[in-house]
Amino acid sequence: MRMVAKLATLGLLVAAPSLHAVNTATCTGCHGAQYDKAAMGKSKIVSQMSKDDIVKALKGYKDGTYGAAMKALMKGQVANLSDADIEEVAKIIKGGGGAAPAPAVEAKVIDINTKAEDPSRIASEDLGKKDSMSEESLGLRKTDIYSEADTTSNPTDYKRDTAGSGVKFERAFLNAPPMIPHDIEGMLPITAKDNQCVGCHMPDVAKSMNATPIPASHFTSFRPQTVLKDGEVVKEGKVVGKDIKNTSDIITVAHTLNDLSKARFNCSQCHAPQSKNDPAVANTFTPDFKDGKGKSSSNLIDTMNEGVE
Repeated sequence: MRMVAKLATLGLLVAAPSLHAVNTATCTGCHGAQYDKAAMGKSKIVSQMSKDDIVKALKGYKDGTYGAAMKALMKGQVANLSDADIEEVAKIIKGGGGAAPAPAVEAKVIDINTKAEDPSRIASEDLGKKDSMSEESLGLRKTDIYSEADTTSNPTDYKRDTAGSGVKFERAFLNAPPMIPHDIEGMLPITAKDNQCVGCHMPDVAKSMNATPIPASHFTSFRPQTVLKDGEVVKEGKVVGKDIKNTSDIITVAHTLNDLSKARFNCSQCHAPQSKNDPAVANTFTPDFKDGKGKSSSNLIDTMNEGVE
Protein backbone atom coordinates (compact mmCIF):
# COMPACT_ATOMS: atom_id res chain seq x y z
CA MET A 1 0.00 0.00 0.00
CA ARG A 2 1.35 3.41 -0.90
CA MET A 3 1.58 5.56 2.21
CA VAL A 4 1.00 8.72 0.19
CA ALA A 5 -2.66 7.90 -0.19
CA LYS A 6 -3.03 7.94 3.57
CA LEU A 7 -1.07 11.16 3.98
CA ALA A 8 -3.47 13.26 1.94
CA THR A 9 -3.40 16.15 4.37
CA LEU A 10 0.01 15.84 5.95
CA GLY A 11 0.89 19.21 4.43
CA LEU A 12 -1.48 20.78 6.93
CA LEU A 13 1.02 19.84 9.59
CA VAL A 14 3.03 22.84 8.50
CA ALA A 15 1.77 26.31 9.34
CA ALA A 16 1.81 28.95 6.62
CA PRO A 17 5.50 29.87 6.15
CA SER A 18 4.70 33.57 6.05
CA LEU A 19 3.28 33.36 9.57
CA HIS A 20 5.40 30.97 11.61
CA ALA A 21 7.87 28.56 10.06
CA VAL A 22 7.54 25.57 12.39
CA ASN A 23 4.69 26.45 14.72
CA THR A 24 2.25 23.55 14.44
CA ALA A 25 -0.63 25.23 16.27
CA THR A 26 -2.73 25.31 13.10
CA CYS A 27 -2.27 21.56 12.60
CA THR A 28 -4.21 20.52 15.67
CA GLY A 29 -7.47 21.86 14.27
CA CYS A 30 -7.53 18.97 11.79
CA HIS A 31 -5.24 16.38 13.34
CA GLY A 32 -6.21 16.82 17.00
CA ALA A 33 -4.22 18.17 19.92
CA GLN A 34 -2.20 14.94 20.02
CA TYR A 35 -2.30 14.31 16.25
CA ASP A 36 -4.56 11.34 16.85
CA LYS A 37 -7.32 12.23 14.36
CA ALA A 38 -7.60 11.42 10.67
CA ALA A 39 -7.59 14.90 9.11
CA MET A 40 -10.71 15.40 6.99
CA GLY A 41 -11.35 11.70 7.55
CA LYS A 42 -8.67 10.84 5.00
CA SER A 43 -5.16 11.05 6.41
CA LYS A 44 -3.25 8.48 8.36
CA ILE A 45 -3.10 9.00 12.13
CA VAL A 46 0.06 11.08 12.25
CA SER A 47 0.87 10.19 15.85
CA GLN A 48 1.28 6.60 14.69
CA MET A 49 3.95 7.55 12.16
CA SER A 50 7.60 7.46 13.05
CA LYS A 51 9.63 10.65 13.12
CA ASP A 52 11.64 9.44 10.13
CA ASP A 53 8.44 8.76 8.14
CA ILE A 54 7.16 12.28 8.82
CA VAL A 55 10.48 13.82 7.78
CA LYS A 56 10.62 11.67 4.65
CA ALA A 57 7.08 12.61 3.62
CA LEU A 58 7.56 16.36 4.13
CA LYS A 59 10.92 16.42 2.34
CA GLY A 60 9.42 14.38 -0.49
CA TYR A 61 6.56 16.83 -0.89
CA LYS A 62 9.05 19.69 -0.95
CA ASP A 63 11.32 18.29 -3.70
CA GLY A 64 8.46 16.76 -5.69
CA THR A 65 9.58 13.15 -5.35
CA TYR A 66 6.69 12.12 -3.11
CA GLY A 67 2.94 12.33 -3.42
CA ALA A 68 -0.01 11.61 -5.66
CA ALA A 69 -3.26 13.57 -6.01
CA MET A 70 -2.29 16.03 -3.28
CA LYS A 71 1.28 16.44 -4.47
CA ALA A 72 0.98 19.98 -5.83
CA LEU A 73 -0.83 21.28 -2.75
CA MET A 74 1.59 19.68 -0.31
CA LYS A 75 4.59 21.02 -2.22
CA GLY A 76 3.27 24.56 -1.73
CA GLN A 77 2.72 23.98 1.99
CA VAL A 78 6.33 22.99 2.67
CA ALA A 79 8.09 25.02 -0.01
CA ASN A 80 9.61 27.56 2.39
CA LEU A 81 10.66 25.10 5.09
CA SER A 82 14.32 24.23 5.51
CA ASP A 83 15.46 20.72 6.37
CA ALA A 84 15.97 21.94 9.93
CA ASP A 85 12.37 23.25 10.01
CA ILE A 86 11.06 19.90 8.84
CA GLU A 87 13.07 18.08 11.48
CA GLU A 88 11.63 20.42 14.10
CA VAL A 89 8.06 19.78 12.92
CA ALA A 90 8.56 16.04 13.25
CA LYS A 91 10.18 16.50 16.65
CA ILE A 92 7.23 18.56 17.92
CA ILE A 93 4.73 15.98 16.70
CA LYS A 94 6.55 13.02 18.21
CA GLY A 95 6.97 15.01 21.41
CA GLY A 96 3.30 14.43 22.11
CA GLY A 97 1.66 17.74 21.35
CA GLY A 98 1.58 20.93 19.34
CA ALA A 99 3.70 24.02 19.74
CA ALA A 100 2.51 27.05 21.64
CA PRO A 101 -0.44 28.78 19.94
CA ALA A 102 0.56 31.04 17.10
CA PRO A 103 -0.03 34.76 17.60
CA ALA A 104 -3.26 36.06 16.11
CA VAL A 105 -2.80 37.60 12.68
CA GLU A 106 -5.07 40.43 11.64
CA ALA A 107 -6.47 39.85 8.19
CA LYS A 108 -5.24 42.19 5.47
CA VAL A 109 -8.17 43.25 3.29
CA ILE A 110 -7.16 44.19 -0.25
CA ASP A 111 -9.35 46.40 -2.45
CA ILE A 112 -9.01 44.84 -5.92
CA ASN A 113 -10.88 47.75 -7.53
CA THR A 114 -8.34 50.44 -6.63
CA LYS A 115 -6.99 50.79 -10.17
CA ALA A 116 -10.45 50.48 -11.70
CA GLU A 117 -11.77 53.33 -9.52
CA ASP A 118 -8.98 55.74 -10.39
CA PRO A 119 -10.66 59.14 -11.14
CA SER A 120 -8.59 59.69 -14.29
CA ARG A 121 -9.72 56.34 -15.69
CA ILE A 122 -13.34 57.00 -14.87
CA ALA A 123 -13.14 60.42 -16.53
CA SER A 124 -11.88 58.90 -19.78
CA GLU A 125 -13.81 55.61 -19.75
CA ASP A 126 -17.24 56.41 -18.28
CA LEU A 127 -19.20 56.32 -21.54
CA GLY A 128 -22.41 57.31 -19.80
CA LYS A 129 -21.14 60.86 -19.49
CA LYS A 130 -19.93 61.24 -23.09
CA ASP A 131 -21.79 62.52 -26.15
CA SER A 132 -19.59 60.54 -28.50
CA MET A 133 -16.97 57.82 -28.31
CA SER A 134 -14.14 56.41 -30.39
CA GLU A 135 -14.33 53.05 -32.07
CA GLU A 136 -11.65 51.78 -29.71
CA SER A 137 -14.02 52.41 -26.79
CA LEU A 138 -16.79 50.17 -28.09
CA GLY A 139 -15.36 47.03 -26.52
CA LEU A 140 -12.92 45.76 -23.93
CA ARG A 141 -9.96 45.37 -26.27
CA LYS A 142 -9.06 49.10 -26.50
CA THR A 143 -7.28 48.63 -29.84
CA ASP A 144 -8.05 49.38 -33.48
CA ILE A 145 -11.09 47.28 -34.35
CA TYR A 146 -9.98 47.06 -38.01
CA SER A 147 -6.70 45.29 -37.25
CA GLU A 148 -5.58 42.31 -35.19
CA ALA A 149 -1.89 43.16 -35.48
CA ASP A 150 -1.51 44.63 -32.00
CA THR A 151 -4.42 42.91 -30.26
CA THR A 152 -3.64 40.39 -27.56
CA SER A 153 -5.72 38.97 -24.75
CA ASN A 154 -5.10 40.11 -21.20
CA PRO A 155 -2.63 37.87 -19.36
CA THR A 156 -3.83 35.86 -16.39
CA ASP A 157 -1.80 35.14 -13.28
CA TYR A 158 -3.54 33.29 -10.48
CA LYS A 159 -0.47 32.64 -8.34
CA ARG A 160 -1.03 33.81 -4.78
CA ASP A 161 0.30 33.38 -1.27
CA THR A 162 -0.23 30.04 0.44
CA ALA A 163 -3.44 29.37 2.34
CA GLY A 164 -3.42 30.84 5.84
CA SER A 165 -1.54 34.00 4.91
CA GLY A 166 -4.28 36.21 6.39
CA VAL A 167 -5.07 38.05 3.14
CA LYS A 168 -8.64 38.77 2.03
CA PHE A 169 -10.09 40.54 -0.99
CA GLU A 170 -12.66 43.24 -0.31
CA ARG A 171 -16.08 42.02 -1.42
CA ALA A 172 -17.51 43.54 -4.58
CA PHE A 173 -20.84 44.26 -2.88
CA LEU A 174 -22.70 43.39 0.31
CA ASN A 175 -22.69 39.62 0.87
CA ALA A 176 -20.94 38.97 -2.45
CA PRO A 177 -19.22 35.57 -2.56
CA PRO A 178 -15.62 36.40 -1.59
CA MET A 179 -12.81 35.83 -4.06
CA ILE A 180 -10.17 33.24 -3.18
CA PRO A 181 -7.03 35.09 -2.04
CA HIS A 182 -4.65 32.12 -1.84
CA ASP A 183 -3.05 29.67 -4.24
CA ILE A 184 -5.37 26.80 -5.19
CA GLU A 185 -2.91 24.65 -7.10
CA GLY A 186 -3.66 21.01 -6.38
CA MET A 187 -7.05 21.77 -4.79
CA LEU A 188 -9.18 21.40 -7.91
CA PRO A 189 -11.41 19.86 -9.07
CA ILE A 190 -13.79 19.89 -6.11
CA THR A 191 -16.18 16.97 -5.84
CA ALA A 192 -18.82 15.93 -3.30
CA LYS A 193 -16.40 13.32 -1.93
CA ASP A 194 -13.14 15.26 -2.29
CA ASN A 195 -13.31 18.85 -1.06
CA GLN A 196 -10.07 20.19 0.36
CA CYS A 197 -11.62 23.57 1.23
CA VAL A 198 -13.52 22.19 4.21
CA GLY A 199 -10.30 21.04 5.85
CA CYS A 200 -9.48 24.66 6.74
CA HIS A 201 -12.77 26.54 6.45
CA MET A 202 -15.14 24.47 8.60
CA PRO A 203 -16.21 26.68 11.55
CA ASP A 204 -14.71 24.39 14.20
CA VAL A 205 -11.18 24.61 12.74
CA ALA A 206 -11.15 27.86 10.74
CA LYS A 207 -9.75 30.05 13.52
CA SER A 208 -6.83 27.73 14.19
CA MET A 209 -6.11 27.60 10.45
CA ASN A 210 -6.26 31.40 10.08
CA ALA A 211 -9.09 30.89 7.57
CA THR A 212 -12.51 32.44 7.03
CA PRO A 213 -15.16 30.10 8.49
CA ILE A 214 -17.93 28.81 6.25
CA PRO A 215 -21.00 30.95 7.12
CA ALA A 216 -24.20 29.70 8.71
CA SER A 217 -26.07 30.16 5.41
CA HIS A 218 -24.09 27.20 4.02
CA PHE A 219 -25.41 25.01 6.83
CA THR A 220 -29.00 25.88 5.99
CA SER A 221 -31.38 24.24 3.53
CA PHE A 222 -33.85 26.50 1.73
CA ARG A 223 -35.45 23.69 -0.19
CA PRO A 224 -38.81 22.24 0.89
CA GLN A 225 -38.42 19.01 2.81
CA THR A 226 -39.71 16.38 0.41
CA VAL A 227 -40.50 12.72 1.15
CA LEU A 228 -42.38 9.89 -0.52
CA LYS A 229 -45.01 8.57 1.90
CA ASP A 230 -47.56 5.88 1.03
CA GLY A 231 -47.04 6.59 -2.65
CA GLU A 232 -47.66 10.33 -2.19
CA VAL A 233 -45.16 13.16 -2.62
CA VAL A 234 -45.16 15.18 0.60
CA LYS A 235 -43.55 18.62 0.72
CA GLU A 236 -43.26 20.45 4.03
CA GLY A 237 -45.86 18.07 5.45
CA LYS A 238 -48.43 18.67 2.69
CA VAL A 239 -49.44 16.16 0.01
CA VAL A 240 -48.81 17.44 -3.49
CA GLY A 241 -51.96 17.25 -5.59
CA LYS A 242 -54.25 17.10 -2.56
CA ASP A 243 -53.31 19.51 0.20
CA ILE A 244 -51.56 21.77 -2.29
CA LYS A 245 -52.25 22.12 -6.01
CA ASN A 246 -49.31 24.28 -7.02
CA THR A 247 -45.88 23.58 -5.56
CA SER A 248 -44.97 27.25 -6.02
CA ASP A 249 -47.42 28.03 -3.20
CA ILE A 250 -45.34 26.11 -0.67
CA ILE A 251 -43.93 28.29 2.07
CA THR A 252 -40.45 26.91 2.61
CA VAL A 253 -38.99 27.10 6.08
CA ALA A 254 -35.23 27.42 6.37
CA HIS A 255 -33.90 24.23 7.94
CA THR A 256 -30.68 24.33 9.95
CA LEU A 257 -28.35 21.45 9.08
CA ASN A 258 -25.69 19.73 11.13
CA ASP A 259 -23.48 19.35 8.06
CA LEU A 260 -22.59 21.45 5.03
CA SER A 261 -25.57 21.69 2.67
CA LYS A 262 -25.24 19.30 -0.27
CA ALA A 263 -26.09 22.25 -2.51
CA ARG A 264 -22.96 24.06 -1.29
CA PHE A 265 -20.22 21.45 -1.79
CA ASN A 266 -18.92 22.97 -5.04
CA CYS A 267 -17.09 25.97 -3.57
CA SER A 268 -15.59 27.10 -6.87
CA GLN A 269 -19.05 27.53 -8.40
CA CYS A 270 -19.32 30.88 -6.59
CA HIS A 271 -15.80 31.50 -5.25
CA ALA A 272 -12.98 31.97 -7.73
CA PRO A 273 -9.34 33.09 -7.72
CA GLN A 274 -8.56 36.66 -8.80
CA SER A 275 -6.10 37.22 -11.64
CA LYS A 276 -3.41 39.82 -10.97
CA ASN A 277 -3.88 41.64 -14.30
CA ASP A 278 -5.35 45.16 -14.34
CA PRO A 279 -9.14 45.51 -14.78
CA ALA A 280 -10.22 46.08 -18.37
CA VAL A 281 -12.62 48.95 -17.66
CA ALA A 282 -13.13 51.64 -15.05
CA ASN A 283 -15.55 50.92 -12.23
CA THR A 284 -18.10 53.54 -11.22
CA PHE A 285 -20.04 51.24 -8.91
CA THR A 286 -19.86 52.13 -5.21
CA PRO A 287 -20.99 49.33 -2.88
CA ASP A 288 -22.97 50.09 0.26
CA PHE A 289 -21.66 47.82 2.99
CA LYS A 290 -23.83 49.39 5.74
CA ASP A 291 -20.98 48.85 8.19
CA GLY A 292 -17.25 48.23 8.07
CA LYS A 293 -17.63 44.48 8.54
CA GLY A 294 -19.38 44.01 5.21
CA LYS A 295 -16.17 44.49 3.26
CA SER A 296 -14.74 41.24 4.54
CA SER A 297 -17.56 39.22 6.10
CA SER A 298 -21.14 38.09 5.47
CA ASN A 299 -24.41 38.65 7.31
CA LEU A 300 -26.55 36.92 4.69
CA ILE A 301 -28.12 34.54 7.18
CA ASP A 302 -29.47 37.56 9.10
CA THR A 303 -30.82 39.47 6.13
CA MET A 304 -32.10 36.88 3.66
CA ASN A 305 -35.67 37.26 4.91
CA GLU A 306 -35.71 41.06 4.90
CA GLY A 307 -38.93 42.28 3.28
CA VAL A 308 -40.41 38.77 3.14
CA GLU A 309 -43.56 38.05 5.09
